[in-house]
Amino acid sequence: MAGAKGTVFNIQRYSIDDGPGIRTTVFFKGCPLSCVWCSNPESQNLDPELMHRQSICKRCYRCVEACAEGAITVGPDGIEIDRDLCTMCGDCVEACPHDAMRITGKEMTVDEVFKVVERDVDFYRDSGGGVTLSGGEVLLQPEFALALLKRCKEAGFHTTLDTAGQGNTEGLKSLLPYVDLVYFDIKHIDPKIHRAQAGRTNEAILRNFKEVAASGVPFVVRVPVVPGFNDSSDAISDIADLVATTSPGATVHLLPYHRYGQQKYEMLGLDYEMPTADAPSQDFMKAACEIVKAKQLACKVTV
Repeated sequence: MAGAKGTVFNIQRYSIDDGPGIRTTVFFKGCPLSCVWCSNPESQNLDPELMHRQSICKRCYRCVEACAEGAITVGPDGIEIDRDLCTMCGDCVEACPHDAMRITGKEMTVDEVFKVVERDVDFYRDSGGGVTLSGGEVLLQPEFALALLKRCKEAGFHTTLDTAGQGNTEGLKSLLPYVDLVYFDIKHIDPKIHRAQAGRTNEAILRNFKEVAASGVPFVVRVPVVPGFNDSSDAISDIADLVATTSPGATVHLLPYHRYGQQKYEMLGLDYEMPTADAPSQDFMKAACEIVKAKQLACKVTV
């Protein structure tokens, strides 16, 4: 299975926010959801994508000259990309001397990923860290995830699965024996509201959450608190009720909305749908945490 292939859009070394200790986080590309607040829009499409960073573009237009397909032209505001014509050949990336062009997403084998992951074995050992599989949605590529998890466990690495739960239950079940910790996102309990803002209903997510809770694998529920979506006492209480009923005493992390990924939408030629949204107030986040704790759950606000 070392030759199994998957699509990855980033491998982040020395990560301290994706599980215990110092970790390497492997970001899988592709996600069935389309959350309007997504901070990694480059994670949604399973295919590689061209990104252009206008803020560092020097308008030398070497990318225009390099594009044999005529997909890159000069418009009134600078570089314009016809993404229907683009073949992802990478010639524009090679031609750009300022790193304003890049392709996000690369097919990699388990061996190729593991060569990166194993570089930090000393950090894992000294910090109690390990490897985290994140996304995108890991469950969209279960065979690749399984092969990588097995390789990590053979090496003695602690493993964390970071998932939104939108995937096949059988695929999830195949991964759990090789996972030491699950980070599981729950965004909303109401399926209609979930579909309106995340692109799909949440039946599969809630089913998979119950599977994780029953598996015996330690888990943390993570709730992105998003304005106009679930930033209400009722929405937070509904999620806390589900967690408390399914797994009394579990831990919940509340993640306040931010706009850190907004520039990536422009780089992909996409519109950002929440340009004026503000992060939830500290007072609301504190109150939301108290709602969760009132259900006899552990809770903290993370950033």
